[in-house]
Amino acid sequence: METQQSHVVTYSKNVFIPVTNMCRNHCGYCGFRRSPDEAQAYIMQPAQIEEILEKGVQSGCTEALFTFGEQPDEDAGYLMRLTAIGYDRTLDYLLDLCRMAIKMGLLPHCNPGVLSYAKLALLKPLNASMGLMLETTAHLQAHEDSPGKVPEKRIESIANAGKLKIPFTTGLLVGIGETGDDRINSLELIARLHRKYGHIQEVIIQNFTPKPGTAMEHHPPPSIDEMIRTVELAREILPDDVAVQVPPNLISPRMLIEHGASDLGGISPVTIDHINPEHEWPAVEQLEQKVGRDVVLRERLPIYPQYIKQGWFSDEIRPLIQRLAGDDGYRKSGKWLS
Repeated sequence: METQQSHVVTYSKNVFIPVTNMCRNHCGYCGFRRSPDEAQAYIMQPAQIEEILEKGVQSGCTEALFTFGEQPDEDAGYLMRLTAIGYDRTLDYLLDLCRMAIKMGLLPHCNPGVLSYAKLALLKPLNASMGLMLETTAHLQAHEDSPGKVPEKRIESIANAGKLKIPFTTGLLVGIGETGDDRINSLELIARLHRKYGHIQEVIIQNFTPKPGTAMEHHPPPSIDEMIRTVELAREILPDDVAVQVPPNLISPRMLIEHGASDLGGISPVTIDHINPEHEWPAVEQLEQKVGRDVVLRERLPIYPQYIKQGWFSDEIRPLIQRLAGDDGYRKSGKWLS
């Protein structure tokens, strides 16, 4: 008698910390960004962040996801706020936040936008992995007046992470004006980078969702068929050791798992998705029901098992990885087994 083969689909448990929403880019779809002169602009204070990290530890999270508006230091108004909490540049603040997370028992994963080789090198020892969405290799109207969204700059930053052997997350934002050929070109570019450096652990296939008050609030999101085809393309084009990730709070994951998705990204029991706050994270128990009985959900760390086995991490986070990871590189079973 034949038995149905189970799919293993991974996820991590994180806290999502948007350290600042001030950003040099003006993307047509972004509802997160604020200018320093807007009332809703902020920099999170160290005490606020420490409180969130503590809740994450208590809830069994392993990852501290630090996100930023890109290179806000270019604005004098932002720098005044940063100086008020004791820092002259954002990078130094981020380094201290990473140290705080590690000390408390969470592995940092930083996503601060385009960075130089030198800045990536400073962050590497304090991060289990890092990330930067490529989004697309195409030059689009959605990225007008967004200097950090020039594809060549993002590609250079992703390549620099490869040179430094940083386990890395990148991805496509589907439905922002790119064509089907643009998606193929983007995936082929990511595949070439991985074949050269071996550092891309996962590629997110994320669907654009329109945000009220943005330039693209009336732009239609991609269809389910477009998302299925893009996931299929990703699985066909990317090397086998690169996971295809889909966001389970933005789209039903079951059908995309059937077409090649194998990871659901960071799921937080503590914090909302600050980029898409209108879409709640599903609980792991809800996901188990949504993905079906033939899918086995398995918790991982922000660094994938193959990079743990290869030793792609520093002495600064070695004790924490050894404490959190089992012999197979996945999340160690125990009190927080999901």
